[in-house]
Amino acid sequence: MNIAISQINTTVGDFDGNSDKIVDAWRHADEAGAELVVLPELALCGYPPRDLLAKPTFLRQNQVALDRLAKRGGRAVAVVGYASVNETNSGRPARNSAAVLRDGQVAALRHKTLLPTYDVFDEDRYFEPATDNTPVEILGKKIGITICEDIWNDEVFLNDRRYGRSPTDELTGGGAELLLNLSASPWNLGKEHSRHVLLSQLSTKAGCPVVYCNLVGGNDELVFDGGSQYYNGHGVLGASGAMFAEDLLLVDTETIVPKSSDTSGDDEKIHKALSLGVRDYLHKCGFASAVIGLSGGVDSAVTAAVAVDALGAENVRGVAMPSQYSSQGSLEDAEHLANALGIQYDVVPIEPVFEQLKSQLGEIFEGLNEDTTEENMQARIRGNILMSMSNKFSSLLLTTGNKSELAVGYCTLYGDMCGGLAVISDLPKTKVYSLAKWINRDREIIPESTLTKPPSAELRPGQVDQDSLPPYDILDNILEAYVVDGQDAEAIIASGHDKATVERIIRLINLNEYKRRQAAPGIKITSKAFGVGRRIPVAKRFS
Repeated sequence: MNIAISQINTTVGDFDGNSDKIVDAWRHADEAGAELVVLPELALCGYPPRDLLAKPTFLRQNQVALDRLAKRGGRAVAVVGYASVNETNSGRPARNSAAVLRDGQVAALRHKTLLPTYDVFDEDRYFEPATDNTPVEILGKKIGITICEDIWNDEVFLNDRRYGRSPTDELTGGGAELLLNLSASPWNLGKEHSRHVLLSQLSTKAGCPVVYCNLVGGNDELVFDGGSQYYNGHGVLGASGAMFAEDLLLVDTETIVPKSSDTSGDDEKIHKALSLGVRDYLHKCGFASAVIGLSGGVDSAVTAAVAVDALGAENVRGVAMPSQYSSQGSLEDAEHLANALGIQYDVVPIEPVFEQLKSQLGEIFEGLNEDTTEENMQARIRGNILMSMSNKFSSLLLTTGNKSELAVGYCTLYGDMCGGLAVISDLPKTKVYSLAKWINRDREIIPESTLTKPPSAELRPGQVDQDSLPPYDILDNILEAYVVDGQDAEAIIASGHDKATVERIIRLINLNEYKRRQAAPGIKITSKAFGVGRRIPVAKRFS
């Protein structure tokens, strides 16, 4: 069978735009001689639709769009993900469904069985699960249709199985000769390797080919990498789609040429994911340009470089906002970066405003020493300037804080946390440096002095980050263990870390939940990011 696997970039709620993309992919599949075209999970409505699924109008528009799509379609049989109405009188209002479109009509429907409710997923909140799933006969073959999580419950691959059912076993037991999986599987570091192992084992166990079609694109915090794949019935990878880009993958199940999975390094993948996430977040929210505060430090430099890759230099504006504490070297680094990137560069000194604000509060603060209050004033003045430029030029302000800072609250509410998207908020500081070196792989874009000088907020004379924080390699190791791996203090201390340091860092992480609750959405890169996938109470007495 000739199969086209179409990984497309959809926008939540854009039924017309998503339909056009599906029809275009269908047309290209027809032109290539495909008999079957497979599209991602919830391709028609976009993923994740979240509480839009609770709106009856949203579900009705899904159905209208599907019926119209069936009539617009091409010669090949299409399998398309969409949100259908739960027609029973009980349960959730919707189903996560796959429609088989043939000869201008909906020939068959299948629904998702396993509904993930962990990390960033909350599907049990919205969808009624399938009670059974049988193969569909398409072009003389019995084909088993699964949707994303339906394949993530293998007893060999997973030590901790979340479900008592195995949809793939049920389908192969029902005579399925080919398995399809429609996915909207968000990317994080290492995800593509996990998928490769899972799919290879699945095709071997099932004894039949497996077609995996994954969504691509950025939607809010999530980035979907595509990377669609085809495996023969012996676990051999026969075709692989592009990562972080739309692609139409053509497969002839009768002839397979084994190939290797993606071998690009982590930094390259992170850069592509962040670039895609920035581009889609801005464009899907109606923005064409971005503004960034440039401090001369590595965080703002990496954020600016990613933004230029995503949007083009002509659509990125950098702003330096020196105070009396800013070093000449930092100003020079910011200017050199802007010149290397080819972006517009403005300098707006904050010292006059800072001194005026201190004067305004002088009588109220009389007799009190300067402390973090005055440091935060500077950050908030800068936030005010950047938000004013954002408003005036209709540009989205990109925040530049990293995961290490966000974890321990080394950031200022309504100051450097101002903005619409936190580009590197899921990158620990050590990863930021690694990515900066990758950005400089061919030529110096980020000044070498930015990478070698001690990091500093430059909010008081002689300040460096290590005045307040342990070295970043130690901090990031504790952060990884506590936030990502879920270890407790005792386990982290037992691994060799200083007891007082561990307890202090964990205390800071717990205390600063209120800041993270007010932070801009960030692009998820690791398996556990701050944000929608980590739900910790602000008011609590548990430590």
